[in-house]
Amino acid sequence: METRRLGRTGRNVGVVGLGAWQLGADWGAVGESDALAVLHAAIDGGVTFIDTADVYGDGRSERLVGQVLKSVGGLTVATKMGRRVEQVPENYTPANFRAWNDRSRRNLGVDTIDLVQLHCPPTAVYSDDAVFDALDGMVDEGRIAAYGVSVETCAEALTAIARPNVASVQIILNAFRLKPLDEVLPAAQAAGVGIIARVPLASGLLSGKYDEHTTFAPDDHRTYNRHGEAFDVGETFSGVDFSTGLEAARRLTAAVPEGATLPQFALRWILDQPGVSAVIPGARNPAQVAGNLAAADLAPLTADQLAAVREVYDELIRPQVHDRW
Repeated sequence: METRRLGRTGRNVGVVGLGAWQLGADWGAVGESDALAVLHAAIDGGVTFIDTADVYGDGRSERLVGQVLKSVGGLTVATKMGRRVEQVPENYTPANFRAWNDRSRRNLGVDTIDLVQLHCPPTAVYSDDAVFDALDGMVDEGRIAAYGVSVETCAEALTAIARPNVASVQIILNAFRLKPLDEVLPAAQAAGVGIIARVPLASGLLSGKYDEHTTFAPDDHRTYNRHGEAFDVGETFSGVDFSTGLEAARRLTAAVPEGATLPQFALRWILDQPGVSAVIPGARNPAQVAGNLAAADLAPLTADQLAAVREVYDELIRPQVHDRW
């Protein structure tokens, strides 16, 4: 698999990684054996970058990744912290950082975590010098090798990129979320900050498998967070109305290269954006892993295919999301 530099971490990672949210919670039940099968299929297929968080299943995702780390080397693992408490800036303290980090290190079974990201904190946190001083201190102590941020908005991303020691920015980037192309990706590229593209298939809308009759399990965020009841609505279907997303996905199928699938096309589109370090699709079974990894083998998209994404976005998606995140 092609590798790219993950920003200021100094590490090279495979361009298609694995997002491990679904192995913890919020996407319906995934049994332990199935979760481990996903992890091993990803690694066997060439994945070298895995992204998790301390709140995914209250640590379950981290612990599953930690099981794999006992027997597999050469991986770069990123986790996130900050969502275990009320989301107010006052909770982003050195003492809490160390407590959260201690728990994640235990879950992962490591002394030093490769990359720790603030997990979509309150906007004011990005401008707090003390927060980043504390993170610098954790690097100095050997608790973490590098730190980054996971953001909701482009404005937050730009503030973080201006920080001298932020290694990476994780942001929603997909065919239904083009705003980061305007300023965030160019700024990150100029600063040497890595871009980790999350929610790459718009919570499955870009899988091409859903229709107007599709339903999701009660414990799946695509059921209970349709309007942002639990967390930022932009994390669910990228904030796009479900029926609009279905129409947009159907229109995009005409641009899919012969022999490829819509999700592979959608992942390849992300990889073709200058400045992207890695994309982190999730998977619930080894077949989905294999399908995602095949995107790395597709030829770069043509100008007409790239234009098709922009056309569908401008007509159907832009009015709903472009001014929000």
